[in-house]
Amino acid sequence: MKILVIGSGAREHTIVWKLAQSEQVKKLYAAPGNAGMAELAECIPLKANKFEEQAHFAEDKGIDLTVVGPEQPLAEGIVDYFQSRNLKIFGPTRNAAMIEGSKAFAKEFMSKYHIPTAPYKIFNKISEASKFVKEIKMPVVIKADGLAAGKGAIIVNTIEEAEHTLKDMMIKKVFGDAGSRVIIEDKLEGEELTLMALADGKSILPMIASQDHKAVFDNDEGPNTGGMGAFCPVPFVSNRLTENIIDLILEPVAWGLARENRPFKGVLYAGLMITDFGPKVIEFNCRFGDPETQVVLPLLDYDLAEILMTIAQQNLRLDELIFKEQYSVGVVLASGGYPKQYTKGYPIKGIELALTGNRQVFHAGTKIKDNELVTSGGRVLTVCGQEENLQDAIAHVYEGVEKIHFENMHFRKDIAARASRRKFKLTRQV
Repeated sequence: MKILVIGSGAREHTIVWKLAQSEQVKKLYAAPGNAGMAELAECIPLKANKFEEQAHFAEDKGIDLTVVGPEQPLAEGIVDYFQSRNLKIFGPTRNAAMIEGSKAFAKEFMSKYHIPTAPYKIFNKISEASKFVKEIKMPVVIKADGLAAGKGAIIVNTIEEAEHTLKDMMIKKVFGDAGSRVIIEDKLEGEELTLMALADGKSILPMIASQDHKAVFDNDEGPNTGGMGAFCPVPFVSNRLTENIIDLILEPVAWGLARENRPFKGVLYAGLMITDFGPKVIEFNCRFGDPETQVVLPLLDYDLAEILMTIAQQNLRLDELIFKEQYSVGVVLASGGYPKQYTKGYPIKGIELALTGNRQVFHAGTKIKDNELVTSGGRVLTVCGQEENLQDAIAHVYEGVEKIHFENMHFRKDIAARASRRKFKLTRQV
């Protein structure tokens, strides 16, 4: 099997790394890929939004399956384009990807199908939005309607913060056209959780639950990022809670999308808050999460290539996924200043020293310049590791982190720390 993976982040590096373990995979390509993926796949200088060039490449090389990592090409219709040329591709169509591409669509969809989420209002005009925030109780969350690289949801605690955020989104266009329409919703309280599920348009197959750390600084302080680290499984997630999420959220979403002629094939990502009143949806994504993928896939005890191909063929036959009974922790190493301005081009040292034991280093913002590995993005690397208990997994990962260095390197020092202070027994999650 020849597989093309589209994307250039740590998520795509993890997918390539997992696919490379399959005996069915004979050749891997990555477009455009990164320095880490280049060790496992042939990197092709094709941008993620160049559908015609990618399709031509897939036809020319006899690609059996294309796997799409980022949300942008999915939202723009890459799956529709590939299918029009009879090319197998893993991911939802443009209509199905609307569940992430438009938060307004997602909220109205959840309301229609009685899927639990926070109360909300949608605004196209800043004058109306500004009037609304003066009349409601704080805190609230203001969200850009469109794609904003994981940074488009802002928690505001005062009217002044709310008006400043509205101006940034709707007038200054800090998220481009994504902020032309905004959603203002109640801030949910509880434990955040991610549950990704594989879907073939008919069936839903959940993976293990994970927990992301979005804020840039320790103790969940500072602005949101694309994710500063994650871990799984989440100790407080029982099989009963997982079943509730499937029954109340994942299956109704899949059923509703199919009913509206938007059958979802790919990874349905549910970002959740576990409240005192049960699980509620924060957001849906239409693809593998980042950095959740980096901790979940190392525990998957199954051939990923086989799974993705059966989904592309709409023939998912598995009753459950098997995962190793370990904990997996990932810590993102970011450029100083991220998620705001940062400097690129710093040499990266020590990765080979970190790759000992049951540890992985997945590349995101890296490239080779003058035969040297250097930084080229905000999130640079994700260091991951697995151990039998959570405390050991945390220690194992941070031991690897300490071996890596680049100038102004920033990382959170408390990934999974809160969960590790609790006393839980690890049970298999399916």
